[in-house]
Amino acid sequence: MGCVAVSNVVPFRRPVPAQAPGEREARDRRRSEQRSLLDAVYATGSMVLAAEDRATKLTASRLQVYGFLAIEEMREDGTMRRLRPSEAIRARGERPWRLSKPACGTAVTIPSLDGFLFESGGQPA
Repeated sequence: MGCVAVSNVVPFRRPVPAQAPGEREARDRRRSEQRSLLDAVYATGSMVLAAEDRATKLTASRLQVYGFLAIEEMREDGTMRRLRPSEAIRARGERPWRLSKPACGTAVTIPSLDGFLFESGGQPA
């Protein structure tokens, strides 16, 4: 008898809602912009955005939320200040930004409520 390959991986795909052609093209364009921005930053290591480039800054801030980019704002004296995702989304367009790959090996913090995630006392073993 022959060997039959069986996969236990079941893809769960969300049904794609019916969209107008314009909405689909806009979504595809946003994805393309995100990919090209990531490709440019990852290929060169860093990228400087002009202060007036609001559209690219918005795309970069979205990518920063998911941890794909690190954003630094250039101050008047030439020093850099790292922006948190909440700051990047609401940032004014007065100063240029430097986009770079996020640092590898950074610690991920897990928020806990009153330490319940890490306390073993009172829990069945």
